[in-house]
Amino acid sequence: MKMTTIISALALAASVFCGACSEDGPITNPRQDNPSVIEKEAGFARGADVSWLTQMESEGRKFYTPGSDREEMECMQLLRDHCGVNSIRLRVWVNPKDGWNNVDDVVLKARRAENLGLRTMIDFHFSDTWADPGHQEMPEAWKELSFDNLKIAVANHVNETLTALKNAGVTPEWVQVGNETTPGMILPVGSVDNPIQLTQLNNAGYDAVKAVFPDAKVIVHLDGGNNQWAYDRMFDILENNGGKYDMIGMSLYPYWAEQQGETGGWLKVADDCIANINHLKQKYNKPVMICEIGMPYDQGETCKQLITKMMATDVEGIFYWEPQAPNGYNDGYNLGCFDNDAPTVALDAFKNK
Repeated sequence: MKMTTIISALALAASVFCGACSEDGPITNPRQDNPSVIEKEAGFARGADVSWLTQMESEGRKFYTPGSDREEMECMQLLRDHCGVNSIRLRVWVNPKDGWNNVDDVVLKARRAENLGLRTMIDFHFSDTWADPGHQEMPEAWKELSFDNLKIAVANHVNETLTALKNAGVTPEWVQVGNETTPGMILPVGSVDNPIQLTQLNNAGYDAVKAVFPDAKVIVHLDGGNNQWAYDRMFDILENNGGKYDMIGMSLYPYWAEQQGETGGWLKVADDCIANINHLKQKYNKPVMICEIGMPYDQGETCKQLITKMMATDVEGIFYWEPQAPNGYNDGYNLGCFDNDAPTVALDAFKNK
């Protein structure tokens, strides 16, 4: 069956599914403010991935303006008004155990971003949990599917999610088909060692995005923005097998690169990433987005320097990953840029763009 036929057939089912995407769904949000819609900015994306936000709010966490006159404020508005953020990134999981990052949860957060005039990036992990270079686990419900049916499942998941967003009045500007897919996606089927299957899974996602939002920019996202070899491997695979994508996405975490034994400090990692950006744009003629960036929460000034340096490069935008996370959140994440539940100076770099 042709993919366009599959997607058309799925559209009706998706529209029925989206009736569950409301405040009455399994994921509820304690902050349902609905201000007047504000016109969105264009140009450089100054972004934040805040996918943990509804979970954090359900746990009672609150957020405050920086400085001595601390004022409690809803997190997305705080990031917009005090940190210069104009874009929000949200991850999507297929059937997450606790509900967070499922379709209902994503729609609620995306509606809040839309009402604040924030642009949106949707990040499909194609997993029930984290997908990253060390974990690209196939969703439980997809494990027994044939390859043809797996492609249909990918298209169906994308179609359901994006149709729910469309019905809620949200128009994503960017959509990631996979998250940090350096080793491939939906392993083992979509491994880089199976280049044809990897490309076909990618294209199933791409076509599903375009069927709902033709103007959305589809991103293929890898980790280690300083690792030119990994990017050449992935994008050579896609180019050689008819892969479809509109933009190259990358993560940049100098802290983790240093932990893995790379020398030269954050400046060397950033310089290598800049060299890779220039290489990729010349070789593949595609724009580049830094979809994730981060440094330890107590290195705010250094992080500001990193972001400032990367903003001067030829990229479409930069998204800080979970800036609002406190030190040690969710089993030890310490690369947020809030301290005492308020922003550090790290995101001040955004105010100058």
